[in-house]
Amino acid sequence: MSEQVAAHLRREIAVRSRRILDSSAFDGIVFCLIVTNAALLGVETYSGVVQQWHDVLKVAEHAFLAAFTAEILLRAAAHADRPRDFFRDPWNVFDVLVVALAFLPFARENATVLRLLRLARVLRAARFLPQLRIVIVAVGKSLPGTLSFLLVGALLLYVYAMVGWVFFAGDNPERFGSLGRAALTLFLLITLDGLGDAVRAALEISRWTILYFASFVLLGSFLLVNLLIGVVINSLEEARELEESARDATPPGPRLPPADTAEALRAQIDAARRALDSIEADLAETRHSCGCRGAGDGEGELVAVGEPGT
Repeated sequence: MSEQVAAHLRREIAVRSRRILDSSAFDGIVFCLIVTNAALLGVETYSGVVQQWHDVLKVAEHAFLAAFTAEILLRAAAHADRPRDFFRDPWNVFDVLVVALAFLPFARENATVLRLLRLARVLRAARFLPQLRIVIVAVGKSLPGTLSFLLVGALLLYVYAMVGWVFFAGDNPERFGSLGRAALTLFLLITLDGLGDAVRAALEISRWTILYFASFVLLGSFLLVNLLIGVVINSLEEARELEESARDATPPGPRLPPADTAEALRAQIDAARRALDSIEADLAETRHSCGCRGAGDGEGELVAVGEPGT
């Protein structure tokens, strides 16, 4: 019985907490807290303001920490009937880490770590901005493709840097005097920075150098960059589809109806029970009356049969 009471209590807590979380006012309040916290963090970069309002800023920081802690506890309470589902959401895990680490002694004593944790709270604004959330998810999904792009780019850069060192090291040591300088020069050429000066200096050595620079610019600045753009766009489409499917999907775990709907369902169940009790009573009455009539008919038949023998 106690387990049933505890389960009912957890369900009630989850329902009331979800009702608060689903309200637009709650999201607006939390978003304003995040923006205000970011603004306060920026104000603290001015030493004069910090010296003049040191105590006020400390109180405000503790107030923000308490507010964010209450928000996390409320989100956890919304999963009271299914605690494991709370940690299935990566944003919940991120929020818990950002808020919980601020209570640890090493974070409270280290001003740099504490500022970084407070800065991480700004990223929580992505929870309330769907488009920003899509971009962040897309960046995460594009990492495998980006690593492949970096490997191909590094291989291209190394090959062309070695070729440039072989042909231009003696005549242009400032740009191609070593493998490192050649790689740095070519990396800047991918952005088309200083391309004209590099080509003019190479043309003084030989006219054939135009093939070297033209092929590198075509492969590095156009082919590789477009390949990276394609990877990012593909990841962005996947993130958008994932966001739409998560929005349309039914959230895991049982969703309890609101209080007024639950009361209406209880009233209907009670009415159905009363109707069933009435039907059972009528059936019992019918059986009893049929039994009595059957017994009377039997006695009459016995009497009727016994009269001729008398």
